[in-house]
Amino acid sequence: MISLIATVLNEGDSIHALLESLAAQTCPPDEIVLVDGGSTDDTVRQIERYADQLPLRVRVEAGCNISRGRNIAIQTAHGDIIAVTDAGVRLTPTWLEHLTQPLRDDPTCQVASGFFQADPHTVFEAAMGATVLPLRAEIDPATFLPSSRSVAFRKSAWEAVGGYPEWLDYCEDLVFDLCLRQRAASFTFVPDALVYFRPRGSLTALFRQYYRYARGDGKADLWRKRHAIRYATYLVAAPLILGLGFALHPLAWLLGVAGAAIYLAAPYRRLPIVLDHLEAISPGDRLAAAALVPLIRVVGDAAKMIGYPAGWRWRLRHQPPDWRQPSHPANR
Repeated sequence: MISLIATVLNEGDSIHALLESLAAQTCPPDEIVLVDGGSTDDTVRQIERYADQLPLRVRVEAGCNISRGRNIAIQTAHGDIIAVTDAGVRLTPTWLEHLTQPLRDDPTCQVASGFFQADPHTVFEAAMGATVLPLRAEIDPATFLPSSRSVAFRKSAWEAVGGYPEWLDYCEDLVFDLCLRQRAASFTFVPDALVYFRPRGSLTALFRQYYRYARGDGKADLWRKRHAIRYATYLVAAPLILGLGFALHPLAWLLGVAGAAIYLAAPYRRLPIVLDHLEAISPGDRLAAAALVPLIRVVGDAAKMIGYPAGWRWRLRHQPPDWRQPSHPANR
């Protein structure tokens, strides 16, 4: 039995894309459990309109975060195989069929990692997608940590790690993945289990998103080295290169150009592929997207550098559990 779960909050304007794509699945789920975190719009009413097309159950848990909502949905679900996605995405018709195939075929497989791809509607969203999202060709299946936009696992694996960490409001799916790997869960990468989602559409929304992601990193004590490199780049290396450059040292400008080229190489390599998802792209649109890439990168990095210490302050104040210790359930 396959149970699909998701959390929703104020998705009245966008929930149709998810529900329509669920209705079009070549391998439909046996049940769908959605937990609403207390929407103030008509999200629940819009969901209930699909009750005659889909095996839906909706629970309203006002104030719960994403982790708590997912845990409630999984506790409520009857299936041995749990497929997880998010509101605001569009599933390809074969998504669930491909995603659950390893779990249905191999009893030793515990986690199936699907993939996600940008679905831009504007030039800014295309530049955003190219800057922050990897392409499938860039993924190493041996180390890939799936997003809970596109993942399936056995309910027993979820139980073994104590579920999603309810003390985390962001990055909860990464901690959940790492706990599963810590338990030596068997992961299978399924690149054809694809979902599409729209990147953020403005610099303000981008800043808010990556501030929260980095704050989550700080709360969970994730990626210390990665954040340290970012601080060293912006607070030490970049000012040093600029200082030497203003002192008319040619080598400094050369180093700066080389560093920027390396830093932006991946987004510019992805950009033509992501732009192909837009209709009627003009040369001016392509130039605008190319100009947006470094701005998006810098704004995102600034958000991370502000968010990470905010997460660490929260961590020092609240003393959350050490999720890296197997004796500590991740969600308590």
